[in-house]
Amino acid sequence: MDFILKKIVSMFLMPLPLGMALIVVALIFLYRHKVQKAKLTLVVSIVWLFLFSYSPFVNTLLHTLESTYPTLHQAPKEIKYIYVLGGGHSTDESQPITSQVNEASVVRLAEGIRLYHQLDQKAKIIVSGYSGLYDDTPHAVMQEKLALALGVQTEHIILHTKPRDTQEEAIAAKKLLDKEPFILVTSASHMSRAMKFFAQEGLTPVPAPTNHLASIKQLNYTNFFSSHALMKSRIVFHEVLGLVWQKLKGI
Repeated sequence: MDFILKKIVSMFLMPLPLGMALIVVALIFLYRHKVQKAKLTLVVSIVWLFLFSYSPFVNTLLHTLESTYPTLHQAPKEIKYIYVLGGGHSTDESQPITSQVNEASVVRLAEGIRLYHQLDQKAKIIVSGYSGLYDDTPHAVMQEKLALALGVQTEHIILHTKPRDTQEEAIAAKKLLDKEPFILVTSASHMSRAMKFFAQEGLTPVPAPTNHLASIKQLNYTNFFSSHALMKSRIVFHEVLGLVWQKLKGI
């Protein structure tokens, strides 16, 4: 029930839906001849949509999340397992596997494989993820296909096909690894939440953040109403809401 509730709440508490909701409220005020309230709400909605589609503002917010953990440039030699957290995919056999698996998941697995090669291809890569609501193929299976296509040996891949979210992935990791040290690979923006879930299970993974999307070194101050920035702001909201949810649950 918690899983479904989280999905529903997060669907609406995003920058674009909230901005559109403010516009609807403004129209309701206008319909009821409450002109001042309508004007105020409309101004708030415009400012809201401007901020969360303005690249410098959104990049600064996202960079704060992504910079919590440093890049793992070199894998510790004692590591025997690399846990790559799941993402998303859309099964379509007419497309290459690199197109079926979404961008974030491709980058996560590529980072896991990079570290795998640093360990002389002796570590095992754990891929995770369930089939979802609209796709019968578990995400872990899709990641396995991609890993095989990128040269990882079959015997070096472990599948977790049941976890639906990061908390369940942490529980699965506890059952398999217990006290065994391992590398945790996920998107940089998601690493803080992931580490909290794994810490709750008594695990202390080596964080390997990847898929960094924000840059504050080359900010484009003339990039207004950017759809790309709006996508990044959605990631910020998703992760912040997740952190709040963790805090409410005492994680």
